[in-house]
Amino acid sequence: MSDVKRIYVEKRTAYATEANEIKHNLIEQLGLEIDTLRIINRYDVQGVNDDILKQGINTILAEPMVDDVYQEEFPTNDQEAIFAIEFLPGQYDQRADSCEQCFAILTGNTSAKVKCARVFAIAFKGNKDEVLTKIQNFLINPVDQRLASLEKPADLNDVAPEIKPVPTINGFNELDKAGLEKFLADNGMAMNYEDLKVTQDYFKNEEKRDPTETELKVLDTYWSDHCRHTTFATVITDLDIESGAFKEILEKDIENYKTSRHLVYGIDTKRPLTLMDLATISMKELRKTGYLDDLEVSEEINACSVEITVHTTDGDEQWLLMFKNETHNHPTEIEPFGGAATCLGGAIRDPLSGRAYVYQSMRITGAGDPRKSLEETMAGKLPQRKLCQESAHGFSSYGNQIGLTTGYVHEIYDDGYVAKRMELGAVVAAAPKEQVKRLEPLKDHIVLLIGGRTGRDGIGGATGSSKSHDVKSIETAGAEVQKGNPVEERKIQRLFRNKEVSEKVVRCNDFGAGGVCVAVGELAPGLVIDLDAVLKKYEGLTGTELAISESQERMAIVINEKDADFIKAECAKENLEVVQVAVVTDQNRLVMKHMGEDIVNISRDFLDAAGAKRYQDVKITLPDFEKTPFDKQPQTNFVETVKETLSKLSVASQKGLIERFDSSIGNGTVLSPFGGIK
Repeated sequence: MSDVKRIYVEKRTAYATEANEIKHNLIEQLGLEIDTLRIINRYDVQGVNDDILKQGINTILAEPMVDDVYQEEFPTNDQEAIFAIEFLPGQYDQRADSCEQCFAILTGNTSAKVKCARVFAIAFKGNKDEVLTKIQNFLINPVDQRLASLEKPADLNDVAPEIKPVPTINGFNELDKAGLEKFLADNGMAMNYEDLKVTQDYFKNEEKRDPTETELKVLDTYWSDHCRHTTFATVITDLDIESGAFKEILEKDIENYKTSRHLVYGIDTKRPLTLMDLATISMKELRKTGYLDDLEVSEEINACSVEITVHTTDGDEQWLLMFKNETHNHPTEIEPFGGAATCLGGAIRDPLSGRAYVYQSMRITGAGDPRKSLEETMAGKLPQRKLCQESAHGFSSYGNQIGLTTGYVHEIYDDGYVAKRMELGAVVAAAPKEQVKRLEPLKDHIVLLIGGRTGRDGIGGATGSSKSHDVKSIETAGAEVQKGNPVEERKIQRLFRNKEVSEKVVRCNDFGAGGVCVAVGELAPGLVIDLDAVLKKYEGLTGTELAISESQERMAIVINEKDADFIKAECAKENLEVVQVAVVTDQNRLVMKHMGEDIVNISRDFLDAAGAKRYQDVKITLPDFEKTPFDKQPQTNFVETVKETLSKLSVASQKGLIERFDSSIGNGTVLSPFGGIK
């Protein structure tokens, strides 16, 4: 007899707002005739007895005041078509994870397993197979979801697949140009031919061996545009501005830039001209001339940090005020909910790695016209309405769960965002200066990994967002999108608010783009990382996957070994998992071990070289306006002007969007997370 118990939970008609919204979208977007639409959350539960399940149904799985609950089967009629949707294997399911944690509290052990799916019961008019296919294609994003079986499984036990050793790429050092170019294409790498040729020369001439699969993936991640800003670091060898409007203005700006370079670097500087230098020169000049003395400068550069004095009733206090913004345009394009959720999670985790508490956020997005029909959607893209609605749900869901005020929300509608959406989140954070130590990791210091477990969601995020994409990306890039877990990140916030914990952190890095290889690998010049110690969401991850998988809700901290027991005890109080994953060495090499073997052993100098230098001539072509955009245009009468303006989507009310976000700060009083009212 199966130990799996199946529970169905359905919102009562008066509270079925999600079902009504989806029904409306199917009618409006697909032109279908939908009579009724129901959504039932399905829970398969294993490892709990009947008494515990009875207790958990109305405390974990359902809300008795608004839900109907059915065990094993739910009522249907002959007019309804039934199908279920579940996450792909390897994708994080927050609903299932939360249920398992709650059952663990009830039972006192971790034996309970839960798997979830959403069941749709829809009555409609038309050809059943044709209409049902349209509905399923509209509701299922193949990046992270699939149709689920309606049959109850015999058990929920995962089959542990065989984990094969990481292969060495035999013959790599002997590949000619055509062979290297084919290798790039076959493996979907973000680096270019010159980068791969530099890599080949290094292993052939210095290491005198072929690289492993993981070494090539780690280098591809480290040198991706996302991690090393390759485009902005490209050396500009020649700059030519053609004749046209604004030529004199641009030439004057370039001369001002060169003047600033001479002031900052000296008149004889050999520093190359790059877009990164152009973007940062003003700040460097301000600091050189004494106007940015309050900028905190350290090896930890995950967020902009400014030193401020806070006046309180107890006297002046020295604080660090941090700012960070994050764009998740590419992830949100292919998986709107997860992409937007982790946009905010990514913005939070950077100042959080600086031991700061995040107070407020804002969200500014850009989209095409969400009113356009499905037929008008660009090939290879999700509909604009789906992008707008699900991304708003993702961002607000993450912020509301972690308890973050989102004070400003605005969406811009313009055809320029049809090809690629803009998803931007920004946050403000702060921490008392006295409890943030910026120290140098030393030999025999250890690295602890705190927080969420590693899975396949987030593999290749750095390289994926550094590559160009096509119509197939939505079907092939699913693993690149991380799944947010705001509850776990909230635990880390609470941990770092503990002064005794924060003061013991030598250095910290978040698990953003690149995962273990970057988050841990950047902490010190010499490291030995034990990938077998990394906690996993499920078995079967290879050494390469463990090395490069990203996740939002993990931190790597360097501490003295003598402080390990204290840190682990404090993590346990916050229900945070923690393991030692690395040791700092004085060898100036990044070493990663898996199944007892070195699968990465690379010189730090080579790793930090960031691949082949890139050079580019720049030719700026300017429009030759007969009249500039600033010339006055013919004016219509007032009534026509008002009608034209009010008819634009850009001035429509966004009240419904804004109300998704928690924007209250409570009577104008700001509560300090470190105690007291500021």
